Amino acid sequence: MEKIAITGLGVVSPSGIDKRVFWANIKAGRSAVERIERFDASLYPSRIAGHVKELEGYSNVSSRLLKKIDLFSHMALVASELCLEDAKISLEHENLKRVGIFMGNAIGGWLYAETELRDMYTEGREGVSPFMASAWFPAAPQGQISINYGIKGFSKTIVADRASSLMAIGYAARTIGRGKCDFILAGGMEAPVTPYALLCCNTSGVLSRNNDNPHRAYRPFDKNRDGLAIAEGAGVLTLEPQGRVAKRQAHVYANIIGYGTTTDAADRIEPSQDAKQLARAIKIALDDAGLQPMDIDYICADGAGTVIGDASEIKAIKLAFGQQAKTVVVSAPKSIYGNMLGASGVLDVITTVLAMEHNTVPPTINHETLDPECDLNICFNRPKEKTIKNAMIINRGRGGINCVLILQKS
Repeated sequence: MEKIAITGLGVVSPSGIDKRVFWANIKAGRSAVERIERFDASLYPSRIAGHVKELEGYSNVSSRLLKKIDLFSHMALVASELCLEDAKISLEHENLKRVGIFMGNAIGGWLYAETELRDMYTEGREGVSPFMASAWFPAAPQGQISINYGIKGFSKTIVADRASSLMAIGYAARTIGRGKCDFILAGGMEAPVTPYALLCCNTSGVLSRNNDNPHRAYRPFDKNRDGLAIAEGAGVLTLEPQGRVAKRQAHVYANIIGYGTTTDAADRIEPSQDAKQLARAIKIALDDAGLQPMDIDYICADGAGTVIGDASEIKAIKLAFGQQAKTVVVSAPKSIYGNMLGASGVLDVITTVLAMEHNTVPPTINHETLDPECDLNICFNRPKEKTIKNAMIINRGRGGINCVLILQKS
């Protein structure tokens, strides 16, 4: 793969909306998972989540527009603005027909839809906003970003469960490599902390039920793990080709140098226990980057926090890395703020980029007892100082979707 530069970061997360605040909380391992109090969640098996706070303090979105869009679009607009500011890109000087938007999410915008459907059943058709049709669907954030900035270039929305935004970033990088866009806003968003969305997530069977200890509930690779904690948020990156970066003299956080994706073709929900296709996705990404397993300094893991999810991910790393599997450092920093489902990948990329910049491996928190099957060099509970030149990010979606991205420090 041609090296594609990451030149801007925009993050909206339970751990912070400013990249400096976000990194400080990640490095400290300060959990942002808490009890859901936004609505009555007392009857749900899992009633904990990571919540975004102080969004309005960073938002330039008009009150008129807020009445027409769902929270996941609002967060995407804020993250996009932060990203463009960070990249020092002024769109008034760009050919907007050559700018792209590649976004990913898993479930769409359910807060708006739930509210309107409730009103329909109580008030009839007259109680439904005409904007419901355009507010909830997965491509709505892409559309709102496009309208807000007048962006008219080649763009896509990816829906691939928890692999959505990482896949969007991988496709965006390849699109730039093919010369279809001058630069791309790439990332994802998710807003699952709503009554119906929470119900759907609960029926998936992957959520932690440790409701009495929300800060310690999400514990990937721990023997006593019982699932993930969901979270809301958004992340956006600016991706640019090397020639444009040199011309702009832009700051480059890291370069995307490899990408691989496969599917298990084994089960409609669970990942394959043999982990062969995830291992193949890892090898495809390594080949695409022109690297060997020994060249990878850090793996930002999917870290599902489920028995089959963690065990199969570890097995895949062992299959792909061979003797190097025990030496490479692994962590799942999303345990700090929660699993953002379709937005997980872009937050993993942002976390990894900041880890590379600060020469620090972010921790997997809440570890107490190691699962014997998860016997790799996992960074638990505290950050670890380490120079990270090459990093790998793994995301997986239900039904056996595997996605791997490789970054190289600039």
